[in-house]
Order: sequence, then structure tokens, then C-alpha cells
Amino acid sequence: MKDPDSARLPREQISTGTPPPGLTTALRSMMLKASVPGVSVAVVDRDRVVFAGGYGLADLAARSPATASTTYLWFSMTKMVTATAALRLADDGRLDLATPVGEYVDYLRGPGKVQPSVGQLLTHTSGLGNPLPIRWAHAAEAAPPDPEALLRKLMARRRAYRYPVGQMARYSNVGYLAAGQIISAAAGMPYEDYARKSVLQPLGMHNTGFRQPTGAATAKGYLKAPRIADPLLRRLLPPGIAGDRYRAYLSLNPFHVDGPAYGGLAGDVLDAAKFLRMHLRNGDLDGKRVLTPESARRMRVIEHAGEPFAHGIGWFRRSPDSTTPWVEHFGTGVGFWNVMRLYPDHGMGVVIMSNSTAAYDFEPLMELLVGASWQKP
Repeated sequence: MKDPDSARLPREQISTGTPPPGLTTALRSMMLKASVPGVSVAVVDRDRVVFAGGYGLADLAARSPATASTTYLWFSMTKMVTATAALRLADDGRLDLATPVGEYVDYLRGPGKVQPSVGQLLTHTSGLGNPLPIRWAHAAEAAPPDPEALLRKLMARRRAYRYPVGQMARYSNVGYLAAGQIISAAAGMPYEDYARKSVLQPLGMHNTGFRQPTGAATAKGYLKAPRIADPLLRRLLPPGIAGDRYRAYLSLNPFHVDGPAYGGLAGDVLDAAKFLRMHLRNGDLDGKRVLTPESARRMRVIEHAGEPFAHGIGWFRRSPDSTTPWVEHFGTGVGFWNVMRLYPDHGMGVVIMSNSTAAYDFEPLMELLVGASWQKP
């Protein structure tokens, strides 16, 4: 049953460009089918943002519209920034992707003779497991936990390395927590500081960071569930995160992910658009070079088969077929569901962010956006 409040969603809030014919209808259909409260979207080519806007509501109770400037939790789209930061260190000769992880952080050593490399962390082929991270979060007003303490705790578990090294790709949040600590060791500063210095600041991503920007218009996360489930959900979620109920939805109070390197960023689609443009331009944006062209292209090579994704360095796609014209990354979890996708041969990128826990069918939307004839804003 669809949320009756969705029938009163406001019309689009356009920031840049003119929406192509059918976009509003396609977005509305996508949102209604999956009961998505709010969506922000940006479309880029190599030179500019060709379209950016918001649809629906960032906050149901306050009736605040979603816009291109609305802040969402990035969740695992953060891994793309982590992978980019690692490649930047490699470009500068400060990190060797072929070196075993234990050479940088001793407690990451594997149990066997074959040791995982730094690069295998980034391609999800290190053999590390992927425990459910549902409680790896804290209320926004709480002090963040030490990411190294979290990683040490996870590595102390029996069979932290669950799979053969260097074989099938198996998605692992732990692998990117580990990559964050290796980046810190190689850079000589905390992971968050290096990510800001090497990626966010050069790209002018001033509205994106590891704490929600002060004064930013922030989307409230929502979990659609029957009211009877509220007591269970409040026990499952970390303290202070479950908020008030709004009709069919349990709202979430502002929170942050415990592990910054695997999912800790928060920001808007306009900043994500800058990141996509840099990758479309093979590492450069507005004269600021973040990666060498060779490293940017290397990240897009999807060469490690896996389930449910085939992986490159950061980027992945569901099909290992090299003819698929895109690479992408999702950012999903309780309260938010996002996707960024790069079409290198078309010279286009799309990012969609939402305050929905549930997935939605974004493929028709992607086809419409990439197939449109865009005029200069």
C-alpha cells in the first residue's frame, strides 16, 4: 500500500538545466512504486553540470523539499573517495598497491602464506569477510569512535579472512576500513584529513565531509515499516538513532557511520557531480589534478568477477561483461539509498541520492537521463 502522503509531494525543485521530457513523470513513478520520500539528482558531462534538481521531500513532517543542495549520507559511495585517495598516494610514490597489507599495518596480516595486497583490499579480493554493519553508527551529537579500534576488534574475530586471497571478489566493508588505516599510515595523517586534502578540497567539494556541514539542509532518513515493528527496530538500531514515526515511516535522527573510510561521508549531489566530472576527465577538474590519467582509467577496469558485483578499483558493475557502458557504485543502508554511475564512452555521469531505506528501480531513469539531448544551461 502506497503512503497516502506521497500524493501531495511538491513539484520538482530545479537548480540547473531544463529537465528532459518525461523526467518528472519517470521520477514520480519511481518514487511512488518504492515509497521514496525524496530524491536529488545531478547529471554531468565532462565540462559541466547539465541538470540538477530535487523531487519530493527531504523531511516529511516539516514538508521540506528535496533540492540539489540537500545533504544525504553517502554510505558506501564513500568507497570511491577512499579508492581515489589510495590511488593518489600511489601516484605520488607513497603507497604501493602490490605490497602486502601487513607491511603497512601489522595487525592486518592474513593467516596463510599468501598475503593480501593493498590493491586487493580496493578490489574486494583480499578474502576479508563482511559482517553486517547495522550497528556501526552513532548519533550525530555523539563523539565518533576510533576507527582503528573498530578495525582491530573486527580483525580479532575468528576467521576475519574468510575466503582465499586473490580469487573471487567478495564485497567487504572491513576491507575499506583497512584501506583507510593503510592510507593513514602511508600519508602520515588521519584518513579523514588525507581524504579532504587529496580529494575533497582540490575538487571544491566544500559541502561534503565526515560530519554533516553546519547549517546545511539535511535530508531526514526514513525506514518504511509497520508501527508494530517500532520496538524491535529501536532495539536493533544504535542508541539515539530511531526517531519519531511519520505515518508509514520510522524517521531517523541525524547520525554518522562509525567507519569513515567505508561509508562516512555526507554531502549533496552537486559535490558528487564534481567528483564524477573529475573521473570523466581522467583525474583532472578545472586545472586541479587529483589522479594521473593512467590511474583514473585503471580504476574503471572491471576485471575481478564476483557476486553480486564484478569489481575494479572502487568502481563495480553487476555484469562482468566488458560491453556494459557504465561503471558505478551504490551507497545504501538504513535511511538512505544512493547510486553514482559513470558512462566513460558517453562522457556522462549521473548521481541519485534519496532518503529511502528501500531500493528503487532507477534503470529507466538512467536511460532517460543519458539518452537525453542536453542543452547548455
